[in-house]
Amino acid sequence: VQLQASGGGLVQAGGSLRLTCAASGRTFRSYGWFRQAPGKEREFVATLRSSGNRIVYADSVKGRFTISRDNAKNTVFLEMSSLKPEDTAVYYCAAGNPIITADSAPDGYIHWGQGTLVTVSS
Repeated sequence: VQLQASGGGLVQAGGSLRLTCAASGRTFRSYGWFRQAPGKEREFVATLRSSGNRIVYADSVKGRFTISRDNAKNTVFLEMSSLKPEDTAVYYCAAGNPIITADSAPDGYIHWGQGTLVTVSS
């Protein structure tokens, strides 16, 4: 299983970016996005189930970010809008079979992409 994240870059505050995670291999129950800012721990951003019956967002991105999945292409997207400087981080996509109570925790995911850097300037 390989996950390839792309789409990061430099954007001004208030701007938008679309991250893409291309997955190869088997399909997993859940796909998630996490981020890690310099000097901070990896934090949850969003997750969705392949079945489409569950989507969860971190409070810090709710209403600004949208996670989606193209099952035919085995690709997961993270649409980010109204970006803020505090959104600056390396963003990682992940895949796994976490139980519902653990799908916002990194430990619930067993496969990780290499990360893509998002920098939001003020």
